[in-house]
Amino acid sequence: MMRLVRIIFGKEVRDHARDRRSLVSALAFPLIGPLTIAMVMTLLASWESTSRPLEIAMVGQDRAPNLAAFLLRSGAHLSTAPADYEAKVKSGELDVVLVVPEDFGKDFLAGRPATVQVVEDGSNNRTRRSIERTKSLLRLYGHEIGAMRLLARGVDPELAVAISPDEVDLSTKQQQAATLLNMIPIFLLMGAFIGGMHVAIDAMAGERERGSLEPLLVNPVPPSAVVLGKWMATTVYALVGVLVMLAGTAAAVHRAPLEELGLKVTFGMHEEMLLLAVTAPLLLFTSALQMLVATFARSFKEAQTYVTLVVFVPMLPGMFLSLSPIKPQAWMHAVPTLSQDLLMTDVMRGDPVSSVALIVAALSACVAAAICLVITSRLLVQEKIVFGR
Repeated sequence: MMRLVRIIFGKEVRDHARDRRSLVSALAFPLIGPLTIAMVMTLLASWESTSRPLEIAMVGQDRAPNLAAFLLRSGAHLSTAPADYEAKVKSGELDVVLVVPEDFGKDFLAGRPATVQVVEDGSNNRTRRSIERTKSLLRLYGHEIGAMRLLARGVDPELAVAISPDEVDLSTKQQQAATLLNMIPIFLLMGAFIGGMHVAIDAMAGERERGSLEPLLVNPVPPSAVVLGKWMATTVYALVGVLVMLAGTAAAVHRAPLEELGLKVTFGMHEEMLLLAVTAPLLLFTSALQMLVATFARSFKEAQTYVTLVVFVPMLPGMFLSLSPIKPQAWMHAVPTLSQDLLMTDVMRGDPVSSVALIVAALSACVAAAICLVITSRLLVQEKIVFGR
């Protein structure tokens, strides 16, 4: 039995290694994830960078000379806003525009709140940092003027401050970075599905379409041996894809300018091994599931459609948890893909990974893989599956 399994396994590995086009396409996705992470981090760092001068365009600057002087002292670069400033803010040519109305001086001298309009495009992420810095300077200027008015009237400015919130953030830099890098578990889970996808499809639906599955089953080879050999080959290619993705992710995280975002990530060999330990058992299940789905397809293209839909399965838990974080429960570690997503999040946050949860997640993936393999083996003895084209 095992000799037959090894023969079929070797045949599948050699056949797919010769198909360079499928091999390259299978290994292309594992590189997309790390490249996306590096690009997003670099882009965010450029947006959050405080070294970039704050450019503020003003309308009616002469109506608030003290405010303009305060902004200049604070390092802002002031300019006169053009007549079509709203269109330029909308197009992104201007980050933010301050509009000083004509009655600003009148309200200011009367001690009433003087209005200053902040014209912004809240949907433009690139200008978000400039808008926040401008509003922060306006609040600081308002507090300074308010304090001076109270002092002029003989009132201690601290009496106007009833509560002074003192924020104590208990999260570490690693945990803060994990919220930004929550895409890594999603990419790894997708890599577990995509790495061996082409092998699973070709091994089942491809052979069925070419008519080579019938001669194989005519030989004195148990269907279970055929399924096990093809499943092992699929798992090996999925493992190669995950290893490529892990190596690329480590390189991307090390090169990402996280320090400029005030974050720190420890992503060394220990974290990589933990992520591999979490992902490896899942490969057994994803390969078996893809082979089962491909068995029902009558052609390679049909199987590609079905299996592609299955790829979106690992994204669902991650998207749900990112939109509505919930406290992990013990039963969640028995659900394949959900358990791996939770464990990977713990690794990225730098939290200790429970060995019990790791074992439960691995066992649940192995049980799910065994169920899929048994069903696939039984399907291969049915004539409508083998001969139905």
